[in-house]
Amino acid sequence: MLPAHAQNPYQYSIQKTASGKNGAVVSAHPLASEAGLLMLQKGGNAVDAAIATQLALAVVYPAAGNIGGGGFMVLHLANGRNLTLDFREKAPLAGHRDMYLDEKGEADLNKSQHGHLAAGVPGTIAGIFQAMQYARLPFKTIIQPAIDLAAKGFAITEAEASGLNSDKEDFLKYNTRPTAFVRDNAWKAGDTLLQKELAKTLERIRDHGQKGFYEGRTAQLIIAEMKRGKGLITMEDLKKYHAVWRTPSTFQYKGYEVITMPLPSSGGVLLPMMMKMTERFPISRYGFHSDSALQLMTEIERLAYADRAKFLGDPDFYPVPVSALTSEEYITQRLKLYRPGIAGNSNDIQAGDAPKESEQTTHFNTIDKEGNAVSITTTLNGGYGSHTVVGGAGFLLNNEMDDFSVKPGVPNMFGAVGGEANAIEPGKRMLSSMTPVIALKGGQLAIVTGTPGGTTITTSVYQTLVNLIDFNLSPADAVNKPKFHMQWLPDQVFVEKEFPAEKKAALEKMGYKVVSRGRIGRTELIVRQPDGSYQAIGDSRGDDSVAGY
Repeated sequence: MLPAHAQNPYQYSIQKTASGKNGAVVSAHPLASEAGLLMLQKGGNAVDAAIATQLALAVVYPAAGNIGGGGFMVLHLANGRNLTLDFREKAPLAGHRDMYLDEKGEADLNKSQHGHLAAGVPGTIAGIFQAMQYARLPFKTIIQPAIDLAAKGFAITEAEASGLNSDKEDFLKYNTRPTAFVRDNAWKAGDTLLQKELAKTLERIRDHGQKGFYEGRTAQLIIAEMKRGKGLITMEDLKKYHAVWRTPSTFQYKGYEVITMPLPSSGGVLLPMMMKMTERFPISRYGFHSDSALQLMTEIERLAYADRAKFLGDPDFYPVPVSALTSEEYITQRLKLYRPGIAGNSNDIQAGDAPKESEQTTHFNTIDKEGNAVSITTTLNGGYGSHTVVGGAGFLLNNEMDDFSVKPGVPNMFGAVGGEANAIEPGKRMLSSMTPVIALKGGQLAIVTGTPGGTTITTSVYQTLVNLIDFNLSPADAVNKPKFHMQWLPDQVFVEKEFPAEKKAALEKMGYKVVSRGRIGRTELIVRQPDGSYQAIGDSRGDDSVAGY
């Protein structure tokens, strides 16, 4: 008998909005959000809910939810502490700068994006166990919904059926053992996805903790898979992996204290740069999607992404001038390149002279009645990562190595260009776009947000915050109104198909090349209302769903 508060995994509904005072969860899948809500109802806090949601996503949303990838957590505790946890994947110790170059020195992006060689050392499980010190419930309670969903199965959505069908050939090509994701007949909505091998892996983690993944049977299965597919991850890589608590990237914006992830998240540098540039202009007066606001925000995005390409990488390996890049002096210098009403040119606009100093991803938010909040973005990088499932263990490996600069100047799968700062080195964490955010106002929790979307992540978070703070849009409109994106190279403004035609024409008249594309991100948002209640919004762009009470 299912408890009254649990969704039936074979018959469930997607809920786009929820409000309440006791807590809320918003994630890419209704069953994952329900797993998080269940922890709140059992007396757990936002961290319990986040870990349960994360583990459930690894089962019900295999395109991006994961235990074979990594990510970032921003945590606000009710006592006022703000923490950021880096569980980003690492390059294997056998990795090296030119590992994806052929005999002519050209980049072989197929190897960095598909199969065993594309996988970095996974960090998700290490991150979960670092976060457990702030949880309240026993781990065996938190992981059980994920185990049940894997062992007993759940009905897949139309979107998931479509994803599994379209990627079938890649699953067949890049796997050495049969996987749960491939079958003779085409998948359709309502079909049951059973993942017995994944359930056993989750049980080993339940019984043996972090060692249940990085050592023992699961580790042996990973290494056997690497040997069959000529991958690089070794037992030493697994044993040496650790998640790292980092100093949060924080900045002030119009009465809000914004907390986000520092490097190796590029968002920890780009978001404060973009918001500080925006603050110099009366953008509220310009109005939402006005010609002036669109042009200003596009040029701000261009300036920030030009610097991303040159300066940003893993700070444990490269001296990134973060305080210089986010200083008021540097912001002033960069804005001298802005020309109102005239499109910039990415050939002319390069990275600045900062002084030297010594899409498939998924996002979810949780909040509880005490005021604890968690914002997590986690990823396999591309949809279904490397498409390689660990034989006998049932989980997908990431293709995160493509987030390094495979060769300086060569774009990755998201079109991002990088240089020496993000070159491959053994044990190095690759640069990321993931930008989980928590914003406070007057010391009180105000906004919890984030999105997937590769290089579009930071611009989507930027636009969501400006939509809320400057344009006073409702939470639903702040998430769902059409987004746009500029990332320096290619020198184009990308807009969603729903972007107003007259706004596209206005940008083109200014000299921009405007390119329509599919959806940009899937923003998850929780906003604290003046009466202390929470409103949670699941993005209309996917199966995203909220759960709250």
